[in-house]
Amino acid sequence: MIFCGGLISSALMAADAPSMETGSLQTRWASLVSTTNVHQEYPRPQFVREHWQNLNGLWDYAITTEGQKIPKKFDGQILVPFPVESSLSGVKRQLDEHGTLWYRRRFTVPPDWRGQSVELNFGAVNWAAAVMLNGREIGSHRGGYDAFGFDLTPWLHWKGENELVIAVKSSIEGDHPRGKQSANPEGVFYSSSSGIWQTVWLEPVPPVHLTELKLTPELDAEALRVCPMANTFATNAVVETVVYFQGREVGRATGAVGINTTVNLKLVRPWSPTNPDLYDVVAILHCSDDITDEVKSYFGLREIRVGADEQRVPRLFLNGQPLFEIGVMDQGFWPDGLYTAPSDEAIRSDLETAKRLGFNLIRKHEKVESERWYYWADKLGLLIWQDMPSGNNLSEEGRQDFKMELERMLRQRANHPSIVMWILFNEGWGQFDTERLAQWLKAVDPTRLVDNASGWTDAKAGDVIDIHIYPEPRTLSFEGTRAGVLGEFGGLGLGVPGHTWTSQVWGYQMVDDSEELTSRYVEILGRTWKMQKEDGLAAAVYTQLTDVEFECNGLLTYDRSVLKVDASRLYEANTAPPAAIAQIVLLPNALHGNYVWRYTTNAPSKEWMHPSFNAGAWFEGNGGFGSPCTPGAIIKTTWTSADIWLQREFTLADLPTHPLSLLIHHDEDAEVYLNGVLAVHLLGYTVGYVVVSIPQQAQSALHLGRNVIAVHCHQTIGGQYIDVGILEEAPRH
Repeated sequence: MIFCGGLISSALMAADAPSMETGSLQTRWASLVSTTNVHQEYPRPQFVREHWQNLNGLWDYAITTEGQKIPKKFDGQILVPFPVESSLSGVKRQLDEHGTLWYRRRFTVPPDWRGQSVELNFGAVNWAAAVMLNGREIGSHRGGYDAFGFDLTPWLHWKGENELVIAVKSSIEGDHPRGKQSANPEGVFYSSSSGIWQTVWLEPVPPVHLTELKLTPELDAEALRVCPMANTFATNAVVETVVYFQGREVGRATGAVGINTTVNLKLVRPWSPTNPDLYDVVAILHCSDDITDEVKSYFGLREIRVGADEQRVPRLFLNGQPLFEIGVMDQGFWPDGLYTAPSDEAIRSDLETAKRLGFNLIRKHEKVESERWYYWADKLGLLIWQDMPSGNNLSEEGRQDFKMELERMLRQRANHPSIVMWILFNEGWGQFDTERLAQWLKAVDPTRLVDNASGWTDAKAGDVIDIHIYPEPRTLSFEGTRAGVLGEFGGLGLGVPGHTWTSQVWGYQMVDDSEELTSRYVEILGRTWKMQKEDGLAAAVYTQLTDVEFECNGLLTYDRSVLKVDASRLYEANTAPPAAIAQIVLLPNALHGNYVWRYTTNAPSKEWMHPSFNAGAWFEGNGGFGSPCTPGAIIKTTWTSADIWLQREFTLADLPTHPLSLLIHHDEDAEVYLNGVLAVHLLGYTVGYVVVSIPQQAQSALHLGRNVIAVHCHQTIGGQYIDVGILEEAPRH
């Protein structure tokens, strides 16, 4: 269990640990949040314009009783976009169904925006919002998880200040979708997140402009299907779509607004958890000979489906190959920001931790995240099962709200390659018209899988049958042509004193310390691999990534300060099936113990990678080499310079007869040579150890007796790390 670079002893896990004030926890990112730097990243990575104005920061706020008008006096200031109940908002007050939460701030419009329309955009507001500008109501919105916006232009003051006022109602115990939020949190229900909880921004748009891009990758056709939407359908309006891969143009096509256009791709790089390659997109709106608007986006070329394996067992196929999806549940709560992560770096850290632990899947449970969260899932390479947040759905109005927000979730998150399955209902909560809605989901989005109900109340619809079992996975019989998945299991609980929401904590099964938690996880994960082989299990989702308020069954504490498990053992359990291909360690690395390399940070001669080169004057140190806080790193020798060169000798008594791979973690660019022959040149970085095939030409350079592996790693920004091993992948008998 890692905490500030050290270990937490089991002696500190005493049940009689001192109690804490509820909600007093903070993550390490909270101290970096200020009134001027809160969530400064452009909030919509798949529909990017160059110019915008962030309205995050301090706003005036007031809470009034029902029926009151705009207050003459406000109660104080609130830090947007943190929910009013959160500590990072600076308010930490509960909004009930009888109250109205008021926001007010002033802004000026940049002079160079004249001649354009000015749009006001909200990432999400929970739950019902009315928006006023300069004393005029300009629009309203219902729904807690979707983005919306308004054209402010008719009511703008182009000179001087504009006054923006927003009134929010949050019927947290009402009949609309709310997920795990509760006005009386306990057990598996948590604190509510009322008001503005995602970024608010202004954006100038041309009078004739794009409004939406629907990007549908078609792997088999080696193409991208584009449906651009604009605020015009004039016959002289066309959209030119240009696709790039790593800066190189690989496709271009032009088509009409509102019509599907096919962009054939000259280069095909499928997106997957092991290779999360993304294409960049530029969409240019032309009216006659004029360019009126331009937006940037991206996509991943991937295909997901249910198919039968060689034994005719339904499996989940990614890009034409069966993949056992091993995932972790993530509820998306934060002790300091509740629904809102303290920073973009915090979002990324959670996802990097999941990758570091060997998961290829996250189930986003009972919440729809900000676009930035899915951007990082796309970028890092994680499959996402996306829940529709539940509501009671007892009234006709509640059911209409559910269907409305479901449709918006599908439309607004449709371009993310990471999302591979929609989960309609969770455990029977608010279920209605299940079979019909599942069929509608599949018809609206045939590019993804549909789970009609995760756990308990299967309606025999959709692509999977999903069961929940705690804590142990058990053998069950799956049926028909749908894939059998384990949507929840595990829930092993361990409270870490000083890192819990309250002194009262629980898990589905408690353990005593980090060692027991790790060992129990490895044990039950082994059973899922056995179910995968013998019983047709296609995927398994462990509960859960982090503690959440009263629940302490996370692999991380709620404040993200303590990783409760041995990362390397979980990585191995999640990525290495107990029976299949035997990965024989030909050259061990830091995952396997202490192994000495020769290294230098001064540029050597150009022959440095050859076996004849004498590296005797170089330093010696154990791999891996890197700087603290690099995700997934096992640092045994500190390296902080821009470049490092490594050499290591190893002896082969027998030549390998099966394919070889590198077991490598690189941050950033890395070159690996075997006896002077280039094996791989890898760009960018990984967030954990990955397996990379060695070409036959490089493998043929190995010979009996002495061999030399040589490595160069180049670092530019952020964390840095390099460690390499060699695996021989032989059939297991």
